Parts: sequence; C-alpha cells; structure tokens
Amino acid sequence: MGIFDWKHWLVLLLVALLVFGSKRVKHLGSDLGEAIKGFRRSVNAEDEPAAQKLAGEEAAAEPRRLQESARQQA
Repeated sequence: MGIFDWKHWLVLLLVALLVFGSKRVKHLGSDLGEAIKGFRRSVNAEDEPAAQKLAGEEAAAEPRRLQESARQQA
C-alpha cells in the first residue's frame, strides 16, 4: 500500500487538476520533460570530451609502446 499505490497517484492527479487547472498541469508536465532532456544532454556533453581525451591519449601511447617493444627486442 504505500505511496506507489495507483489510488494515491489518482487522488494526487485530481488535486493537481483542481488546484492548477488542466492547461497549467499540461505545461508543467512538458516543462518537466524539457528539463529532464536538458539535464541528459548536459551530462552526455560532459562525458564526450573526456572520452575524446582518453581516446587521444591511447592513440598517442601506441607509438610509444611500439618503440619500447622494438628497443627491448634489439
């Protein structure tokens, strides 16, 4: 029974409709969706430069590994 019971959510939705009105609740939902999308974009945008930097470091390390292995074989 707790907060996740569908009856509780139905009552909360009805109260929100009575307090704010249907148009305002609709806008609140779309605004919340846009906020979540913006948050996800910003999180992904922060991860991309780190991944590119890591890939660049790995690419730069490969010639060094080849040189070191060639020295060890010589």
